Amino acid sequence: MSIGIILSAPMGPIGILCIQRTLNNGRNSGFFTGVGAAISDLFYCLLIGLGISLVTDFIADHVNILQIIGSIILIVYAIYMIVHNPVSQIKENIDQRDDRLRDMVTGFLFTLSNPLIMFLIIPLFARFGFPLPEYKFYHIIIGYLFIVAGALAWWAVITFFVDKVRTHFNIRSMWLINRIIGSIILILSLYGLFTGTIAYLQQLQII
Repeated sequence: MSIGIILSAPMGPIGILCIQRTLNNGRNSGFFTGVGAAISDLFYCLLIGLGISLVTDFIADHVNILQIIGSIILIVYAIYMIVHNPVSQIKENIDQRDDRLRDMVTGFLFTLSNPLIMFLIIPLFARFGFPLPEYKFYHIIIGYLFIVAGALAWWAVITFFVDKVRTHFNIRSMWLINRIIGSIILILSLYGLFTGTIAYLQQLQII
C-alpha cells in the first residue's frame, strides 16, 4: 500500500488534472481520473515485477546496495517535489462533461505517457523488498492488489477532501502539499540510506 500511495501522492500533472476535475465536475470525475492513473501504475509495476522476477537471485545478493541506490534516487525525487511547482505543467481543464469512462481513459493515458515512473518503481520495489524470492505466487498477487488499493485510497482521500472544500480550495496550495509529501519521502529515504549503508558496511565487515 505504501508503494501505491507514494506513486500516486506527488501532485504532478495527473494530480492537478484530478484536482481540477474534482473542482469542476465533482468528486466522481476526479476519482475516476485517479482510477485510470492507478491502472497505469499497476501496468508499469507488472512490467517491473516481471523483469525483477527474472533476476531475484541478483536482488537477494545485492539487497543492501539496491536499498542504498533506491534511497538516493528517492532523495533526489523528493527534493524535486519540494522545489518544483506542478501548477505550471497542466493546462486548464475546460471540459465539464460527467463521463467516468473518459475520465479513466484519460487518467490512464496521461500517466502511461510518462514511462519515467519506472525509475521510481524500481527503487520503491527495492526499498520495500517486493517481490522477494521466497514469495509464493499468491503473495505477489496480493502485493499487487494492495499497491492498487494504496493508490485508490490516496485518490479517494484527496478527492473527498477537495470536494468538501470546493468553494474555498486554491489549486496553488497543492505546491504546499507537494512540499509536505516530499519532505516525508525525503526523511524516509534518508533513513533508508542510513540503514542500508550500515547493513552494507557490516556485510563487507568494515564495521
